[in-house]
Amino acid sequence: MASDLFSATLLGVVEGLTEFIPVSSTAHLILIGNAIGFQSTENTFEVLIQLGAVLAVVSVYFTRLWQLATTLPSSPASRRFVTGILLAFLPAAVIGAVLHPFIKGVLFQSPALICIALILGGLVLLVVDRMTLAERYDNAMTFPVSMYLKIGFFQCLAMIPGVSRSGATIVGALLLGAQKRAAAEFSFFLAMPTMAGAFAYDLYQNQAALSGDDALLIVVGFLAALVSGIVVVRYLLDFVSRHGYAPFAWWRIAVGALGLVAILAFG
Repeated sequence: MASDLFSATLLGVVEGLTEFIPVSSTAHLILIGNAIGFQSTENTFEVLIQLGAVLAVVSVYFTRLWQLATTLPSSPASRRFVTGILLAFLPAAVIGAVLHPFIKGVLFQSPALICIALILGGLVLLVVDRMTLAERYDNAMTFPVSMYLKIGFFQCLAMIPGVSRSGATIVGALLLGAQKRAAAEFSFFLAMPTMAGAFAYDLYQNQAALSGDDALLIVVGFLAALVSGIVVVRYLLDFVSRHGYAPFAWWRIAVGALGLVAILAFG
């Protein structure tokens, strides 16, 4: 059990560190889990500990979220932004529910596909980061309403493990005219309903299969993800403003390539 607790802590830290950067937290959890021999019941651990990362965003952005909540009845700008978040969340909610068995039963079981998605996604991110794009929107709260929905469809690409939820939304926002910092910040906001929804749906689907040991490991992973996620959320926007997304693109390519080599060498 001690080794499982260590594995849960390690994977929780990895979840928090990678959820909000465009490198695919799911890919890292699956590949590292396979490497250390960690297997969760119905792959629930990898999904449920994401709630810790969600609460990391809530804790860092609490003041802004509280302001949104309290001004919602009186502020058209607040209502517009909340509507935008819901529109961006909608495609993943519908498509994710329909494809849930295929995603968990097939895509989560293919480390080679995950490595390929990491590499291809890294190449796309590298190209987009180097493109000269018109930066028409520098505030995530004032994107056009139609742009929020379009970013939501980009997010659906992340149902393929290795693509990255944050990576898909950031690339979509950049291509649609968002400034780099604003693209990352909107990804934070969109993460909250998306990951909370995934948590609730996965828990509902698999609650009967979970044991007390599973629950303990999930709690440990959740807490580790919360702490490491807070660190990332606090410092990511400044890092992106200074360095762009190229460092994450190269990391994706390196991890994907190493993963393929390991699969070919060890199976």
